[in-house]
Amino acid sequence: MGKSLIQQRRGKGTTTFRVPSHRYRGRVKYVPLNMTKEKTIVGRVVEILHDPGRTAPVARVKFEGFEKLIIAPEGILVGEEIAIGPNAPIKIGNTLPLAMIPEGSYVYDIEAAPGDGGKFVRAGGAYALVVSREKDKVIVQLPSGELKQFNPMCRATIGVVAGGGRLEKPIVKAGKAYYIAKARNRFWPKPRGVKMNAVNHPHGGKEHHIGRPSTVSRRAAPGQKVGHIAARRTGRRK
Repeated sequence: MGKSLIQQRRGKGTTTFRVPSHRYRGRVKYVPLNMTKEKTIVGRVVEILHDPGRTAPVARVKFEGFEKLIIAPEGILVGEEIAIGPNAPIKIGNTLPLAMIPEGSYVYDIEAAPGDGGKFVRAGGAYALVVSREKDKVIVQLPSGELKQFNPMCRATIGVVAGGGRLEKPIVKAGKAYYIAKARNRFWPKPRGVKMNAVNHPHGGKEHHIGRPSTVSRRAAPGQKVGHIAARRTGRRK
């Protein structure tokens, strides 16, 4: 009897593959929307911390009565003030609704829906560009180049995420790649499916050839979903 596929084991959600929460500094989300819907709150950066589970550093900000972790922007300093709210000044590190941010501004940590705490553009060195603002939508260019529409009340932080240039430094040795993967509970090295036995992977066996088309339906079962999933086309473009 063969083993279950690695994607099947990963999909179960067991502790073997789950990212360990104790490696993160804490939950990095915006303050609740009702706290800043009509007023602006001001806090001071207490310290900037390395977060092993993230690609960007985080900043601990002290507000009146509570502390909050935020994704640190490039150029922020300890002791600097940051503001969150609709009347916050246009300054690096401040968080405002997209409707209040001028066109052409760099932003990050954008909410997908008003009040969700921030979903898009959170990786080290990442930034998005506010392209245009209309009455019922704001168009933002994401790091991938995609133009996406957002609700004008979705909040975003002005600036570029700190920690850029991390991919420019070469990894040099395999041991470093291992520890990079281990920080997020990823197994490394990752063997190719064609190198496995037939019982371990759909691409296994057949003397290192798949032996059939690598495209698979979007509606395929989890154990079959390997290779080119729902590909529009494959092969060399002629």
